Amino acid sequence: MATERMMTTSPETEFLDHPAIRELVNEANSMTLAERLTLLKALVPGIATEMRAEDFEKLIIELRLKGERFYEATTHPNEGRATRHVMGERDVEGR
Repeated sequence: MATERMMTTSPETEFLDHPAIRELVNEANSMTLAERLTLLKALVPGIATEMRAEDFEKLIIELRLKGERFYEATTHPNEGRATRHVMGERDVEGR
């Protein structure tokens, strides 16, 4: 079996089952937009239950930043991140 390339550069997530997560993401991406939005909303209560309110707020900020970086990158194709700046988690956290 071929070795799966790591999906993360974060030591906090190295223990995760990345191939299983990728499979779930691929399955979710095969759904319609309405189905994916419903799935996302359905996951919120269970996630929020297992987090402190402050950590859940940080998660929401991370999701917003991910969307902003995606839209920034798609509106500036072939420019690379060096030519533009959208804040990331490290910027927000001061890392």
